Amino acid sequence: MNKSELALKLAKKVGLTQAKAAEVVDAIFSPHKGIVAVELDAGRKVTIPGFGTFSTRKRAARQGRNPATGKTITIPARHYVAFKPGKTLKEKLAK
Repeated sequence: MNKSELALKLAKKVGLTQAKAAEVVDAIFSPHKGIVAVELDAGRKVTIPGFGTFSTRKRAARQGRNPATGKTITIPARHYVAFKPGKTLKEKLAK
């Protein structure tokens, strides 16, 4: 499912226009100004009960190897997004 399909299903489910539903999806999930992205960028978790939790984690710097040359390189530390599904979602998908 892509963003426009999500907006279409949202519009049908709650009785919005497709344009308004697309605005709602953008307001929540836009990678630059969406609610989820802004909260994660500020270092906060986003928890949706029954669905799951979005959070950020830090990966430490580490040594790696360039596969083309075999030379050892340092891979820098970075933050990344993690998602932990909630109990209800896990149970739904286990069926």
